[in-house]
Amino acid sequence: MKKLLILFTASTLVQMSCKTSSEELYKAQDLTKENMFSKNIEGPNFDKDGNFYVVNFQKDGTIGKIDTKTGEGTIFVTLPDSSIANSVQFNSKGTMLMPDFVGHNILQVDMNTKQVSVFAHDSLFNQPNDICINSKDQLFASDPNWKDQTGKLWRIDADGNTHLLEDSMGTTNGIVLSPDQKILYVNEGIQRKIWKYDVDEAGNISNKTLFATFNDHGFDGMKVDAEGNLYIARWGKGTIAVMSPAGKLIREVELKGKQCSNLIFGGPDKRTVYVTLQDRKCIETFRVAIPGV
Repeated sequence: MKKLLILFTASTLVQMSCKTSSEELYKAQDLTKENMFSKNIEGPNFDKDGNFYVVNFQKDGTIGKIDTKTGEGTIFVTLPDSSIANSVQFNSKGTMLMPDFVGHNILQVDMNTKQVSVFAHDSLFNQPNDICINSKDQLFASDPNWKDQTGKLWRIDADGNTHLLEDSMGTTNGIVLSPDQKILYVNEGIQRKIWKYDVDEAGNISNKTLFATFNDHGFDGMKVDAEGNLYIARWGKGTIAVMSPAGKLIREVELKGKQCSNLIFGGPDKRTVYVTLQDRKCIETFRVAIPGV
């Protein structure tokens, strides 16, 4: 008798297991209490050990360390010189990297000593806003000028050298790489446009293409899941829009708050999405079928 071999993708198995469980997907719930953060709550991310960090805990200029089980938090580090971070990433060495929109820098934090220093600075920076990072420790940074409603796009190499990739954009905000790191997505929050670029081995971009536009509200942070679906914080509408790599809107996850500023996948299976809410000054979560990158 011949054996029949059936192959399933990882996402298919995950979705099958979800259907057989009582777990409710895409339903927002609170992780923290309201008003635990400043109005500039942003930049949620996990380090390699699963510790959860969010900027502007209790007040501007801090990095909070949040317990994902209890929702309680402590101040991990306070930034010097009135700096205020907007995003958090970690490089391959575990160093925390953050755009400082007040000091016009990219800051770095030694996770052992908690010493804060400047990783990159450029006199042409506007207000570095959001960053993503690839496997070569190259950062890609959005750099809006909110007053003029314009923006720039930068690459910052592992040695801290800065490279202006594009100027004269709209108000660049959310930024993320595809799972294979060959596509870079950048949105313009006020103009409500999402652009995609091809990324080569050196980190250069080309073939700029309009990926999607929306007719209302704004954009903020973006992330991708393991199948390349794009999760977009729709600031003002209070939803996370999920779009396929082909640009099709799959769903919008409704949140309790309206001013969703950023998000990250986390948890042991990376199927919990953590969302920062600026109007409620708290963190909401929801479960998904496909894990994040």
